[in-house]
Amino acid sequence: MSTREEDAVDRIVAQWATERPELDSSPMAVVGRIHRVADLLDAALRPPFAEEGLGNGDFDVLASLRRAGAPYRLTPTELTATMMVTSGAVTKRIDRLQAMGLVNRSVAEHDARSRLIELTPAGVAVVDRVVEKHWANEERLLAPLSGAERAALVASLRKLLLSLDG
Repeated sequence: MSTREEDAVDRIVAQWATERPELDSSPMAVVGRIHRVADLLDAALRPPFAEEGLGNGDFDVLASLRRAGAPYRLTPTELTATMMVTSGAVTKRIDRLQAMGLVNRSVAEHDARSRLIELTPAGVAVVDRVVEKHWANEERLLAPLSGAERAALVASLRKLLLSLDG
């Protein structure tokens, strides 16, 4: 393999193959790349959010509410379930977004103990604007892959995710 086609994970796997040839280091070729790609994507996905004064987590709240459909409201418990973070993290994000005028909290009509989180008109405008930038950014990041490569990657990652998540 030429140096130009070699990445950091190739070098690490090769080093282990030299130092511990009796062990199969090939799983590291996959897992190491998934970790590295995740870190690089996380950094590359932030700029469109930052342009609006949002963090990744803020956008996640806004997008979850927007995906819920009109009237764009969910309980904090529903938000927590859609975002796979702790309820404390969701509360902090909601506080921040409420201070920015992008969401409102209200008492649920059916249960005075329950709260609803709802996108404000400004929140809808922000999420609709940012999601377009976000998807264009994702398209740019995936441009090196053909449609067939993307489809194969989706299928492989889905299979792995389902095996780990279930």
